[in-house]
Amino acid sequence: MQHLVDTLELSDVQITQLLHDAKTFKKQGSARILRDKLLITLFFEASTRTRSSFEVAAKRLGASVVHLDPSKSSTSKGESLEDTFANLCAMQPDGVIIRHSQNNAPRILADMQMTPVINAGAGNYAHPTQALLDLFTLMEHFNGNIKGKTIAIVGDIVSSRVASSAMRLLERMGMHILLVAPKPFMPKSDLPQYEHLEEVLDKVDVIMSLRAQLERHTSPIFDDYATYAKRYCINHERLASRNIIVLHPGPVMRNIDISDAMLEDDRCKVLTQVQNGVYVRMAILKLLLLDS
Repeated sequence: MQHLVDTLELSDVQITQLLHDAKTFKKQGSARILRDKLLITLFFEASTRTRSSFEVAAKRLGASVVHLDPSKSSTSKGESLEDTFANLCAMQPDGVIIRHSQNNAPRILADMQMTPVINAGAGNYAHPTQALLDLFTLMEHFNGNIKGKTIAIVGDIVSSRVASSAMRLLERMGMHILLVAPKPFMPKSDLPQYEHLEEVLDKVDVIMSLRAQLERHTSPIFDDYATYAKRYCINHERLASRNIIVLHPGPVMRNIDISDAMLEDDRCKVLTQVQNGVYVRMAILKLLLLDS
């Protein structure tokens, strides 16, 4: 039984196949190859892009989707995560897509070996489908060759499962990674670290901006978001005419993470990421539910 808890579980062959399938789906559109499959989404944290992207992907492949709202389920009455999952699996779904605040929640459920588990974001450690859609977006932009390209990950890196997954996958695929953040936002890492965005602008091909999650930090780091934006907002003044593309997993805090004008710039690939997320998740569902 194949799960997707972390991209580390995927072989190089599988990653190549996922990218190929996503490209095919983007070119050809819907393919009702999962019309007899049933998926359950179980989101313990709020989600707009990931949940809707999975649902659209599943339906484009012909699968049925049932969403369970944990706040209205027996988990709110004290039922354990494992028992909730076991009861759902007794209804014989073909897979469960889970988002949870705890890093190890998807792994715990996958280890129960009751149905394929897809991690839609867990804690601050893993968001494998976001990493894969970012990889696909980069491969598409750079005509299939990202080896040797340099990406700066900018913002609240220590709190970000997107950054954590991206660092593992993109380094594996041959990219150079630079981390740019104030020290309290910086994770423990051997990757090159910078406090000032201006230090890396002439070194990078890509910037991945992250949401400034000031609410996750108990000690004040900045007086307010405006103070943060003066140092880390991606805008035209900073990028000037540089040929750097900009990614962001969303939600974007306008004029804090990325400026309004930059979001309209052709170098900004935020909506392309959202679009590509559907095709990549179609490829993931095909891999786990049909090819495994």
